[in-house]
Amino acid sequence: MDTPPHTPDDSGRWFRRSLAVMAGIGLAIAIWQLQQLVLVIFASALVGLMLSDFAAFLQRVLRLPFALAIAAAVLIPLIALAIIFGLFGSLMTEQFIILSERLPAAVATVEGWIKATPVGADVIAQVSDYAPKVSQVVDFAQSALANIGSAITGLAVVLVAALYMAAQPRLYVDGLIDMLAPETRPRVREALAAVRLSLTAWLKGQAIGMAFVAVGTSLGLWLVGLPSPLAIGLVAGLCEFVPYLGVVLVAIPTVVLGFGQGVDSGIFTIIALAVVQQLQGNVVMPIAQKTFGDLPPVLTIFSLIAAGTLLGPLGVVLAVPMTVVGMAMLKVRLAWLGRSSSLTGG
Repeated sequence: MDTPPHTPDDSGRWFRRSLAVMAGIGLAIAIWQLQQLVLVIFASALVGLMLSDFAAFLQRVLRLPFALAIAAAVLIPLIALAIIFGLFGSLMTEQFIILSERLPAAVATVEGWIKATPVGADVIAQVSDYAPKVSQVVDFAQSALANIGSAITGLAVVLVAALYMAAQPRLYVDGLIDMLAPETRPRVREALAAVRLSLTAWLKGQAIGMAFVAVGTSLGLWLVGLPSPLAIGLVAGLCEFVPYLGVVLVAIPTVVLGFGQGVDSGIFTIIALAVVQQLQGNVVMPIAQKTFGDLPPVLTIFSLIAAGTLLGPLGVVLAVPMTVVGMAMLKVRLAWLGRSSSLTGG
């Protein structure tokens, strides 16, 4: 059978498709090259969503106009932080100073216990061969200070951008949607609404978990008799924003500090941290997730690993909310496919 000849319309269609594919590849490369900027924009949108939801809550409860509600949404957390640090600032500063003074001694004590055993002495000797030199430590400290400065600058950018996004959300959402083809706009609006709902639910559940970890850790370490329980509890609550990894970052120095005071203190420190984490993971978060939404733990772990490998520290911090966005968009996509198959009778 003879094949039909190519027409100018076919050539034009293939040319447009090729251009679309090339444009998609170019956009993906540009996004990858600007990945840190994309992460900052996502962080700004996330903080802006927090402010917007808080402003909406104030509007419902206090019957405030939107302008006053968004101003209150910004001022109330700032005033609360000022009051907290005004009441407990000197105490927390003192606790952090005590913590920084006692932690090296605790590390030395634990190291002495390890060296007291033949196996431990051999392990310490092997590790000492790989210990960093003084120049390497200085370089690392300088790099860390530079990163802290960059982090503070980035945080300021995120907060300012988030305020603008929360004050005029429709300006940015409608502007983004107006750039798309008219036939795709309803679906994009549906997807954005689903993403917003999922992120709001996740943020509420995460806030409950962070508050429980902060209070529970402070109370548990206070009962154990560890120094600086309030400071450690505050850090533990903040680190809980990054699931699993935050627990490890807080647990290691806290356990070392506990054993630095004695074997009993070390054991009770482990028990206190374990009880808080078990209650948070098996009681508090299941109740919160049942109310606000759920994210599979395995997916959370692998998202943290992937984000850390591909995107660096900022990617780790934003890994879970980005996964929530991806899950929401996948559910919307599956819903579209289900509706399409039902309409076609498939």
